[in-house]
Amino acid sequence: MKAVTAYLRSLNPRLPRAVWLIEAGGVANSLGNGIVLPFLIIYLHEVRHFGLATSGLVVSALGGVGLVSGPLAGRVVDRIGARTTLMGSLALLAAGYGGFPFVRHPWQALVLAAVAGFGNGGFAPGHSSLLASLTSREQRTAAYSLQRATDNLGFGVGGLAGGLIATTRVPSSFTLLFALDAGTFLAFIALLAFVPAPRAVPAAIRATGRYATVLRDRAFIWLMVVVAVLVAAAYAQISTVLPPFVKEHAAVSEAGIGVIFFVNTVVIVAAQLPLAKALEGRRRMRTLALAGSIFAATCLAVLATGLWLDSTAAVVVLCAVIAVFSLGECLHGAVQNPLVADLAPEHLLGRYMAVRTIAWQLGFMVGPALGTLLLARSPAALWLAAAGACAAAAVGSLLLEGRIPLAAARTPRATKVPSKAFRVEWRTVTMPLDDPLSTGAKPSPHQASEASPLRGGGRRTT
Repeated sequence: MKAVTAYLRSLNPRLPRAVWLIEAGGVANSLGNGIVLPFLIIYLHEVRHFGLATSGLVVSALGGVGLVSGPLAGRVVDRIGARTTLMGSLALLAAGYGGFPFVRHPWQALVLAAVAGFGNGGFAPGHSSLLASLTSREQRTAAYSLQRATDNLGFGVGGLAGGLIATTRVPSSFTLLFALDAGTFLAFIALLAFVPAPRAVPAAIRATGRYATVLRDRAFIWLMVVVAVLVAAAYAQISTVLPPFVKEHAAVSEAGIGVIFFVNTVVIVAAQLPLAKALEGRRRMRTLALAGSIFAATCLAVLATGLWLDSTAAVVVLCAVIAVFSLGECLHGAVQNPLVADLAPEHLLGRYMAVRTIAWQLGFMVGPALGTLLLARSPAALWLAAAGACAAAAVGSLLLEGRIPLAAARTPRATKVPSKAFRVEWRTVTMPLDDPLSTGAKPSPHQASEASPLRGGGRRTT
């Protein structure tokens, strides 16, 4: 019993209080996202009587505008700071989603989608950069893992709550959904007021930041290619193409699909922190390769289930398959953002996180389009191709391992932060003055105390 208690205590991430504030904001915000996102097309189509294609276009605009505004957001983060950028993004998201109850014409919905899309584009770079700036290298794996667990928990509970609130028989119920969602963005802004702004990089160094420097980091760019492939072939197929596939080929009902995705949420919430702890000292690219291998195996398992099982038996097996897939998600989540933060020079952190966001957005744009096209032609070809792409990404991860700097190659072991001390480890830049763009420069962390009391909004990006 003592051993179990000691293990559970070891899972405590012991993060700075500022990070807990950000995580608290993230729980509220992901709850709001879950409340609104699954029901947005239903609202536009059945309450506002827009055509189904028009409603889909509005939702697509959210991601499309975010894809365009993401690079700009990376520059803004590096210029004015992650905290300020995140607060501005949350304000745009609150204004965009908060205005949907007043929509009467498609053009109004598109304008609001553009406003929220700009918020989407700035959220992920701002949020990820802020977490990186408020934690030491040793704390980042736990911080990003906690973010992933709370995001999934909030989104899952929000989806359940939204389903209980919204009904097309009472159109005003959707007004409540949007009000709650906007309120979560505002609540996050309020919490950020108590989060200290990371110390700014000197202006002379900030001015040297260019996306050209990011693109010259070949190891990072190839890492983003691996990430984009995994997102398109695994995440996008499971989240968007799995439901119609199992409904048509395995006679799985909507309720059964809901159960499958509920298992996904539960496993991620339960396993993310323990797996992050188990990965301490392990090679990151090998972990990413293992995640790719798990994704490949689960794609094959989905295909086998659709071909050989039906109804209840299919649901039971798919729950087991999605549980294994979720473990792969946890491995991937524990590696990706901390590795990006370790690869990024301080004055380019926002741009690196923006490119990471673009890789995810591209994966979720390309994945569903190719997946549905293949599904219509040959379901077997779809899942075989997805498995092959995930396996190729796993091999690519192993090949890329030798190009990752030794300082970033392994997941560091966590450090303890005294609970009574408000300690934030800032990263400062030490660069040769004659080569301000040198990516070989290494951050020199030191401790800074903050006399201030005790996470991230926007769309889910995993």
